Amino acid sequence: MIKVGLTGNIASGKSQVEKILTELGYSILDTDNSAHFHLKNSKEVYDLFHTNERKEIAKTVFYDKEKLASLEKIIHPLVKKDIVNFFELNKCEKIAFVSVPQLFEAKMEDMFDKIILVTAPYDTRLQRLIKRNNYEYKYAKLRLDSQLPQEEKAKKSDLIIANDSDLEALKQKTTECLRLLL
Repeated sequence: MIKVGLTGNIASGKSQVEKILTELGYSILDTDNSAHFHLKNSKEVYDLFHTNERKEIAKTVFYDKEKLASLEKIIHPLVKKDIVNFFELNKCEKIAFVSVPQLFEAKMEDMFDKIILVTAPYDTRLQRLIKRNNYEYKYAKLRLDSQLPQEEKAKKSDLIIANDSDLEALKQKTTECLRLLL
């Protein structure tokens, strides 16, 4: 089995690539969902933040790097276990995908045979984030700027899907990427 990590900065179109891959019949684990599950159900998280509500925790960790590091020490090992379990459940598949938004930040590169990065122009991501999450411009920009730049991630990735056009072009680029993997 080829173990593929799919990543991309916020509002890059990674979720859309996930949908395309799912429609093509591939198995995908979305670690955002995994992390949200563990966040909501962890006593350690509750003890640290006195809540398990994602939005409340996000407000805190965005401005407090020490709390973010503490949260990651709780959540990342749990997500890594979920990835290992996912690969075990799909071991008969030719290829399996795991979507990890913070793959490089969480230092999970070694868990994958190949890494695909979904990119999009900065201004496009900024506008998507404002529209999708109803963020104010300043906060959306802060969110984008808090992530490792996609140019840095590109240097560490095996394949790149540039989401810089329409949905049909994204489907074609995703299909081409699959061809290169197989």
